[in-house]
Amino acid sequence: MALFYYQAFLKDGKKVSGYIDAGSEVAVKEQLQKKGMFPTQIVRAVGGAQKNWFWRLFEPRITTKELILFTKQLAVLLKAGVPLLQAFELLSEQFTGKLKNIIVTIKDDLKEGRSLADALSDFPNIFDTIYVQLVRAGEASGKLEVVLSKLDAFLERQEEIRRRVKSATMMPMIQAAVGVVVVGVMMIMVVPKLTANFASRKKVLPLPTRIVLAVSTFMRAYWLPMLIVLTLIVLAFAYWRSTPSGKLRIDQLKLKLPLIKYFTKTNAVVQFSSTLGTLIESGVNLAESLDIVVKIIDNKVLSNTLNAARDNIIKQGKIAQYLKQTDIFPPIAIYLIKTGEESGALDTMLLTVAKKYEEDLTEITDSLTAKLGPLLLICMAAVVGFIMVAVLLPMLDFGDIAKR
Repeated sequence: MALFYYQAFLKDGKKVSGYIDAGSEVAVKEQLQKKGMFPTQIVRAVGGAQKNWFWRLFEPRITTKELILFTKQLAVLLKAGVPLLQAFELLSEQFTGKLKNIIVTIKDDLKEGRSLADALSDFPNIFDTIYVQLVRAGEASGKLEVVLSKLDAFLERQEEIRRRVKSATMMPMIQAAVGVVVVGVMMIMVVPKLTANFASRKKVLPLPTRIVLAVSTFMRAYWLPMLIVLTLIVLAFAYWRSTPSGKLRIDQLKLKLPLIKYFTKTNAVVQFSSTLGTLIESGVNLAESLDIVVKIIDNKVLSNTLNAARDNIIKQGKIAQYLKQTDIFPPIAIYLIKTGEESGALDTMLLTVAKKYEEDLTEITDSLTAKLGPLLLICMAAVVGFIMVAVLLPMLDFGDIAKR
């Protein structure tokens, strides 16, 4: 059985499309004809390849939540004693869209004798290297359901971190955007109307008023060129940042700015410890685990440093000693990892380190967010207040002159 995508016409001429699980294109055609449909296209569905590029551009992607749900349900089915192939049969009925296509494709691969890890590796954008390697280790050890449960917990931790970061940065970004829009509207539309009669006065305007009027005049005259230039700068920066040299420069800068440096290093410690601990706990050997871990570190400078340490660790087998030389891991983390090496509980200690510094990151992020919101409001109030004072000062001055 395989999943096929079809397009067909009904008897009234209406065009329809959908998916059918069948043994061949002929079987699909027969099923459609029995339903009174006239097929015009029947294609085996593999990750949405049957759709044109424009449709795929707007097609919803598989989210991390969907991947977590898939992993959790597969682990539950296997723990309940359901055979792997039958588990995928059941899962194909639980999901829809692109993920359903992938599940049915993997199910067909399993029927042909491929391993689950090899089948998953055909979809690297969905199942990354960590996911595939953990599944491979689970298949080799005969404890696939146990490994999937650990993988589920790992994915949930990663998703929680992303959710916290997104939540922490969303509100300040919204406040900053609103502030820019408010100030822009005041300078382009409100200020000119309020200060239209100032030009007829011969009296010298106060300095704040002259500053606001100059800025307002400039923005009204050049707002379109400014918008174009700003857009080009953003696009140029995005392109430069995507290049190897640009990414390296930015990563170097992150390690020089005081607060950003702390977040970058601590995040690398969490990524390294959490991933390596999960891989070792699941039965992946140290050399393969280190190969995977050094590739997922966000910062290229730190990744290169850990890659150099990786070679020494594989040769000598001493993790704590060479991690200390990287100047990335704090003394407490090194002590815990060394204790894990000596006690034979390296995986447990690595996960402990990850949890400890993950909590530190969360605490500091929440604290900064709580302070950043009011600070942005104060800054916005100060800018708006300055504009209002600049507008009111000459009005009060002219009022005094009128009384005289």
